[in-house]
Amino acid sequence: MSAAQATAEVFVTAFKSLKRREREAVFERLLADDELSEDIADTLALEARRHQQRQSFRQTLKELNVRA
Repeated sequence: MSAAQATAEVFVTAFKSLKRREREAVFERLLADDELSEDIADTLALEARRHQQRQSFRQTLKELNVRA
């Protein structure tokens, strides 16, 4: 386990030990911070698409009707 993974494990364990209202307060603070909320949104978008079939950049441009 890397140092980053170990740190994440400590934070997740602590978060899971919180009561529901306390967890909600943490989420509210994270989402109130513009930089952190953007990171969260980016991570969720990437995770949602992780198992989608990949396509080339040119194919994406073609589907979007963008000229390269």
